[in-house]
Amino acid sequence: MTTATLPPAALAASPLRTPTARWRDGAEFQVRRANEGDAPALAALSRPFVRAGALRERPLSLYVARASDFLVAQAPDGTLEGGLGLSEHAADGILYNFCVAAHRQGSGMGGYLLQAAFSRARASALTMLFTATTGSGRLFLGHGFVPSRPDLAPAAWARTLDPGRNARVLARTL
Repeated sequence: MTTATLPPAALAASPLRTPTARWRDGAEFQVRRANEGDAPALAALSRPFVRAGALRERPLSLYVARASDFLVAQAPDGTLEGGLGLSEHAADGILYNFCVAAHRQGSGMGGYLLQAAFSRARASALTMLFTATTGSGRLFLGHGFVPSRPDLAPAAWARTLDPGRNARVLARTL
């Protein structure tokens, strides 16, 4: 998977956009912080993953209220083709609602979004990132995450984990 590291300043202030990058197929895209206007597109992008059981359902109001948590990959035509939320909990961060449009999976965009989240987390002086996944976690594991116990994560987030989903908690030191 192709990844790129973004300088912390590129993601520190909203709504700065990163330089244009390219997916493996040569198509251009930008990773930027989301805004409230992106909420409907984030909800729509997430919907197939909710139906498949990979993501929890979230109301549109959450995407509106927490839009600044999200990094999005945007095609030149304005279409959002990937998204990833990063919430801050003291010195720890939580990555959530990570999704990539079906036609972009395997393109390297997921890795690029993760690298952007790492840069943003470092710029915020976070020292540890956590996530939960119901899938293989291969992308996370390939980017330095390791299995972790939920009790090591921020308590407020760990309490929201649904035991019925059998999600694995993964962590990465920054």
